[in-house]
Amino acid sequence: MNNPDFTGPFRKEMTDFIQLKRSIGYKYLTEAGILLRFDRFLSEKYPDNRDLTKEAVNGWCAKTPHEKSANQCSRASVVRQFAKHLDSIGRRAYILPNSFYPAGNRYVPHIYTPDELRRFFAETDKCRFCYECPARHLIMPIFFRLLFSCGLRCSEARLLKVGDVDLENGVLSIRESKNHNSRLVPMDPSMAQCMREYACAVHTFPDGDSYFFSAMEGRPMTIGNVYKNFRRFLWRAGISHTGDGPRVHDFRHGYAVYRLKEWSRQGKDLMAYLPILRTYMGHNTFYETAYYLRMTADVFPDICLKLEHAFGYIIPESAGGPDETY
Repeated sequence: MNNPDFTGPFRKEMTDFIQLKRSIGYKYLTEAGILLRFDRFLSEKYPDNRDLTKEAVNGWCAKTPHEKSANQCSRASVVRQFAKHLDSIGRRAYILPNSFYPAGNRYVPHIYTPDELRRFFAETDKCRFCYECPARHLIMPIFFRLLFSCGLRCSEARLLKVGDVDLENGVLSIRESKNHNSRLVPMDPSMAQCMREYACAVHTFPDGDSYFFSAMEGRPMTIGNVYKNFRRFLWRAGISHTGDGPRVHDFRHGYAVYRLKEWSRQGKDLMAYLPILRTYMGHNTFYETAYYLRMTADVFPDICLKLEHAFGYIIPESAGGPDETY
């Protein structure tokens, strides 16, 4: 959704708004898609509007059937930002008040047990050849292990290019991820060896600009494709799934929790190691990393007192956590 084709009464303003956001460093891709849908709504319902009215804003932001509150809030947030832009250039626009639509309860991540992890990865190893995605049976066992072993966001793994994977030294280069951060991610030796074996099988004549986990016609796997396979492996592994989770992103949460657990059991100074975890995971703030202290204490009661004693003044409540995206 690089350059949406707007047709509604605010087509120029929407185009200018997206260009403004991108000019200051935002990718603004998902948001552009939301604006395009809003544009289609305005074209159909309010094609002659010169002002962005309260009726139009509330009509489009109203919760749709089966929509989650978090998604509604995301849509409303983009419209609120656009309305503020209109107001800043002298156009009349209704601006939704902050927190007008409550986000509801935050999702509590599912931390996979060791047994669940063994069963899940065993199912990925059984993935079969598929003519629609010839390398799928080779990708899936490596892809999901990489998410957990390195704590990557799904998008970071999906968009890895061959040139980003240093197989000799076992280091990943994550470029322009969330908050426009880039970082180096060393892999565990066993994970690095798996990546080498995969590369030998798939990238016989490596091109640095091609995607490391490529789908059809050299394109990266889509989030939908990853999720479809994820659900199938969960089901075959006998891991219960509801509408809320587990999620693919929970592998990242699991990495942080297990890493903190291991450091605590080794008697490591967590005050010294938390900045390392923050850098490794690409967190923008210390709050994002500190969140996992509470999760670790909740999941592993044996280290609860130790964590509370050392970090009770900074550990946030566990009813949610920092927002992260794929």
